Amino acid sequence: MKAFVVDKYQKKGALRLADMPEPQMGADDVLVRIEATAINQLDGKIRDGEFKLFLHYRPPFILGHDLAGTVLRVGANGPSPRATRSCRSRTITTRTSTTGTLA
Repeated sequence: MKAFVVDKYQKKGALRLADMPEPQMGADDVLVRIEATAINQLDGKIRDGEFKLFLHYRPPFILGHDLAGTVLRVGANGPSPRATRSCRSRTITTRTSTTGTLA
């Protein structure tokens, strides 16, 4: 998958477009093929390091909190696939050092 990656916290730092491995699915996860995405003001502040005291993302990490797409797979504890054919997202707190969204 393609992703914008932050290699280090830096004001107005460059984002690197990179090929990343497909995420591993957990029982509570939903895998979405992203068809539209954006980097928003929150992403810029995260890249700049403005939230690093309470958002513990360790570089390198993937930016992106806004997306729309099609659900590809639903984890065992997820909603019915019929109820989740397409989605939009909003930010959630994640268990890992990567950012994430709630579909």
